[in-house]
Amino acid sequence: MDYPLLSAFWTMLLFFGLMLWLYLLFVVISDIFRSRDLSGWGKAGWLTAVIVLPLLGVLAYTIFRGDSMGERAMADRQRQQALYQGFQPSAVQSQGIADDMAKLVELRRSGEISEEDFQRAKSRVLT
Repeated sequence: MDYPLLSAFWTMLLFFGLMLWLYLLFVVISDIFRSRDLSGWGKAGWLTAVIVLPLLGVLAYTIFRGDSMGERAMADRQRQQALYQGFQPSAVQSQGIADDMAKLVELRRSGEISEEDFQRAKSRVLT
């Protein structure tokens, strides 16, 4: 049961190296699928290289395509942000509907629109 401190340090170093390697592998594989400028065959080739020869494949991928990995990640984040901004919870939508209905009621009260116009506009707001 002899496990010196240097061996424990070496084991921890190998463990964290493995975790770093798995993270890098995950980033490269996700970048392969995220890349819009690669064809299907190009993606299959890079994925095969990364899986069959992991160290050499990841190293080659970062050398040849690593400069644009950040740009693709940023574009993906911006696309996700735009989708999130476009999504409005129902509470925000209902508040917009309530505001539109209040404006329509005020226009009808002031006589600027007829009852028929009010009903038509109300059906458009509520659908």
